[in-house]
Amino acid sequence: MIKKRIIPCLDVKDGRVVKGIQFKGLRDLGNPVDYALYYNEQGADELVFLDISRTEAGHGLMLDVIEETAEKLFIPLTVGGGISTIDDISQLLNHGADKVSLNSSALKHPAFIQEASEKFGSQCICIAIDSNFDTELNDYFCYTHGGKKRTDKRVYDWVQEVEALGAGELLITSMTHDGMKQGFDVNHSHEIEQLVHIPIIASGGGGNPEHFVDLFKQTNVSAGLAASILHDKETTVNEIKQSMAQGGIPIR
Repeated sequence: MIKKRIIPCLDVKDGRVVKGIQFKGLRDLGNPVDYALYYNEQGADELVFLDISRTEAGHGLMLDVIEETAEKLFIPLTVGGGISTIDDISQLLNHGADKVSLNSSALKHPAFIQEASEKFGSQCICIAIDSNFDTELNDYFCYTHGGKKRTDKRVYDWVQEVEALGAGELLITSMTHDGMKQGFDVNHSHEIEQLVHIPIIASGGGGNPEHFVDLFKQTNVSAGLAASILHDKETTVNEIKQSMAQGGIPIR
């Protein structure tokens, strides 16, 4: 049985780790390198860096932070935020990233996914999707710009499209659950996993170790992402994994 992964996520704005609720009310938490080293020691399976300042303002890649972090990490590092060219990906991989996470650029130019996966390998290309339910249209849609802009792309269509284009992994954030700590959107995750054959990372809503147990018992996603509960030390990666092991879920 495939072992499940626990992945801390660092939202980085202007070189600092931040966290909000439903993509709003960001608060400064500290230095990303310090957090990365802490999670490395805690037994995290991977780490995700999302540079939200680059997404919003379009400034340069935070290559110095990536390089400093990667030099000290022993776990895979995924970097996302405003990546729009093959050169961006090349620079990030050359500075220590193991994978890149694409969102807005992939939605604007889907062929970019195929180009990137052919050049670097599908294992390096993760497609991040900020998913929100539109009550008027009664469907889930992809959002961009930190969850501020709704696109016309249905989530259930998009996940199948990106897999066909060569994406190697999906990172699905449920915007309604993000930061709420009430549990993952297991129904949404289950719907998505029925449509694709690539690994899915579920994000948004993990509030305690039992929420991760529920996620893995009720869906076949391969990983759960967590931010605020880990940053604020409400629980630890180790405690989550202990609960998973007690629940019969295979861990790394």
